[in-house]
Amino acid sequence: MNIAIPINPSEQELILACIDRQSWAQQRIYEENYRLMMTVCMRYSNSADDAFDILHEGFLKVFTNIRTYEAGTLLQAWIRRIMVNTAIDFYRKESRRTTSDLDEARTLAYSHTHPIDSMAAEEVMKAVQKLPPMYRSVFNMFVIEGYSHREIAETLNITESTSRSNLVKARTKLKELLHGKI
Repeated sequence: MNIAIPINPSEQELILACIDRQSWAQQRIYEENYRLMMTVCMRYSNSADDAFDILHEGFLKVFTNIRTYEAGTLLQAWIRRIMVNTAIDFYRKESRRTTSDLDEARTLAYSHTHPIDSMAAEEVMKAVQKLPPMYRSVFNMFVIEGYSHREIAETLNITESTSRSNLVKARTKLKELLHGKI
């Protein structure tokens, strides 16, 4: 079999090659997106090992579903969405969700000070990883990914008020975790 590999393939050529299951194209997409997607996975995981598992599961989904990619959509954004959904699926499989109602969240004080501003990204990432899984998921989806509480509620099968409550608690817990670092 004679396979020609373009030196600088376009995104469309890479996608077509991935549809044909050509390993050079899959490797290229993996290598070009590894660092950013690993960062996304780290935000949703308890450890680097879990993040690595999520990353690989996510890339398997990318290559399995590459036919559904629509031209004109930013490929990196499409991959990122798959990684976030894979992380959420991973969380659902690995832990039981615990939620609390909004009344309890109202008793928690929320301050507008941000100790995060003066910290290194690695320190913040470690603190986020220490959050309980549901708090971490809601925090990441709202603060980092820009989801609305309605979208979070639909994705995680919780109510919007639970999403808001978990965000308040995540911020409070994060502040507690980071307080000793500044």
